[in-house]
Amino acid sequence: MDTAGQESGATLANVGWHFLVLMSRQGKIRLSEFFSSYTESEKRRILRDIAGDVLPRAPKMCNIIEKGTYKFVYRRYASLYFVIGVPQGMNELIVLEQIHLFVEALDGYFNSVCELDLVFSLHKSLLILFEMFVGGKLCQSNKREVLKAIVEAEELVEEMTKPGDDTASQLDDGLSFHEQFQLGRKPGRRTGGNPQR
Repeated sequence: MDTAGQESGATLANVGWHFLVLMSRQGKIRLSEFFSSYTESEKRRILRDIAGDVLPRAPKMCNIIEKGTYKFVYRRYASLYFVIGVPQGMNELIVLEQIHLFVEALDGYFNSVCELDLVFSLHKSLLILFEMFVGGKLCQSNKREVLKAIVEAEELVEEMTKPGDDTASQLDDGLSFHEQFQLGRKPGRRTGGNPQR
C-alpha cells in the first residue's frame, strides 16, 4: 500500500458520522444531531435533502444515497427513518450495524421504542446516543453498559431532587435551544429546577 492510501485510511479512521437524523414517514424530525460543523442553512439543506431523497424511496431500494462529499446511510424501523451522514470512504455496512445497535439500545430502554417515546423522552434518547457515540464515533457498543450508565444517571438525578421538584427540568438544563423546543418547552424558562417568575 502506498503512503497516500495509508493517509486516506488514517483520515477515515479519525472521522465518524457527520450527522444523525431521525425522521418520521411524514417528514417530521424527531431527533437530529450534527457531529460536524455546519451552518444553519447547511443543516436545513441537509434536512430538505433527506426528506426529498430518502422518504419517497421504495422499501426494496438501496439504503445508501451518495450526496457530494458525504452519503446518507439509512434504515427504516416502523414509522421512523434513521438517517446517518457519513464521509464517502466509510464502510456502509458498519454504519448499518451501528444504526441497528442504537435501535437495540433504545428498545432496551423503552421496551420496544416507538415514535412517541422519542417525542416525549427526547432527553433520554439523547442520553443513550451520547453514551454510545462521541463525536460521531462509536465508543460503547455494549448495550448493557449503556443502559446501566443511563440508569445510574437517573438515580443520581433522583438523589439530587427534593420531593415535589420537577426532575425533567434538571435534565433540560443540558439541552440545546432546538432540543428544548422539540420537547415543547420554552428555553430559558427553567433554570436549576425552579421556574422563573
